[in-house]
Amino acid sequence: MAALQTAAALGFTRVGLQSARAAEPDAAETAPAIVVGSGYGAAVAALRLGQAGIRTLVLEMGQLWNTPGSDGKIFCPTTAPDQRSMWFRTRTEAPLASFLWLDVVNRNISAYPGVLDRVHFDAMSVYVGRGVGGGSLVNGGMAVTPLKSYFAEQFPTVDADEMYNTYFPRARSALGVNSVDPAWFESTEWYTFTRVSRAHAQKTGLKTTFVPNVYDFGYMQREAAGTATKSALGGEIIYGNNQGKRSLDKTYLAAALGTGKVTIHTLEKVTGISRANDGTYVLTADRIDVTGKVVETKQYGCTYLFLGGGSVGTSELLVRARETGTLPALNAGVGAGWGTNGNVMLGRANHLWDTVGANQSTIPVMGIDDWANTDNPVFAEIAPMPAGLETWVSLYLAITKNPQRASFSYDASTRSVKLDWSAAHSAVSVGMAKKLFDRINAANSTIYRYDLFGSSNKIFADDFTYHPLGGCVLGKATDNYGRVKGYSKLYVTDGSLVPGSIGVNPFVTITALAERNMARVLAEDTTP
Repeated sequence: MAALQTAAALGFTRVGLQSARAAEPDAAETAPAIVVGSGYGAAVAALRLGQAGIRTLVLEMGQLWNTPGSDGKIFCPTTAPDQRSMWFRTRTEAPLASFLWLDVVNRNISAYPGVLDRVHFDAMSVYVGRGVGGGSLVNGGMAVTPLKSYFAEQFPTVDADEMYNTYFPRARSALGVNSVDPAWFESTEWYTFTRVSRAHAQKTGLKTTFVPNVYDFGYMQREAAGTATKSALGGEIIYGNNQGKRSLDKTYLAAALGTGKVTIHTLEKVTGISRANDGTYVLTADRIDVTGKVVETKQYGCTYLFLGGGSVGTSELLVRARETGTLPALNAGVGAGWGTNGNVMLGRANHLWDTVGANQSTIPVMGIDDWANTDNPVFAEIAPMPAGLETWVSLYLAITKNPQRASFSYDASTRSVKLDWSAAHSAVSVGMAKKLFDRINAANSTIYRYDLFGSSNKIFADDFTYHPLGGCVLGKATDNYGRVKGYSKLYVTDGSLVPGSIGVNPFVTITALAERNMARVLAEDTTP
């Protein structure tokens, strides 16, 4: 209910947001600044523009998640998904496709603008959040700051000292980052699964490390004590958390609305960008209803345009604009440098005495850190598998240092954007993950699970990513502060700036980089 209460307190209900056009006709058609999307980079842009006194319109293709369903909850649980779970699907598409080779994970659902989408390309699919708050609504909340040396390697033109002294701390504070209490972690049944994986890593001679999160661990302890409604301890994660999680609608975006300068329009997908003769930008957007029907095609105008639709969304918009001639001066860097952050998911079968527990928190708090291994750098998130029963499964999301990159291109025959990522690209990540987990299996006399990713005995899930990065890389498609080359007052402010890999869960980096870039843009480019 927190998102609903925040929105209502600020005068923005779900209906009010969607009807902002009728209430403020001038603001609805034109605004000094428009932000496309409402994920991490977009939320930073909206807040800082609003604080600078610049009237700003945010266009979000998903809905504002503040209206409870028939069960009294805004989001549905992972283990019992309904129409709220996925973006216009008739069946869910969870990362774990099966258990004991049985199709018991996914469910048939009604088509609806649900909170999670799986965007499919030929050899890779991308999980993205749909709604006000973007990916913050559906991720595991792991708020990890990357190794400074690797950040500097990926961003050689960015002052790493400034980032680590100023912008990473600013981002962590605004996001509400906190850490699990180590003493409680050691004693609670809800993290037995993590302690088992830690023991297996230590037996292999590997290092583990706690990682912070945006989930409120004080709230989680109250869940465990039975004094708060369960969310992380109630099987909620990939389809949204009803409690405890500090998603962007409760942090950056709530603060942005609080400036009185920011308006959010929901269920509006930007489909095209062009430039008027006077240098302002013209956006075409389709407004849909909850059946997916386009009920209105709208046009917006702005002086300053900030693209925060995520790595896929921003890259798609700009590639289409370049190839269809509406923004022909975009350079060849637009659409290039895309990667998966080396994502690979896998499971291991534990011995019968290594029980992982029927009760598992959905919020990860630890990773296996072998990134310093120059021959095979991997960081592996120890992931939950909250099935509500004992599974003897240890699950991981491995982040590998995969150098492979792909590009987006425009297919005029289908009017769609393609991605040339291949199975060979993914095989590099699989090979790196296998080297690490072969060591763990050998040291613990364990084997991989073959039953989790479909009926083909697939060990490594290498055909999806949670961490899409790149497509409009900083310093290539843009200048050193996210200004798109070839056009003035056009900015990229999301994960497409990151060159395909950052070595850890990327949203803190995306947020901090957006903070840095917005500080420079507001100082040099804008006037209230």
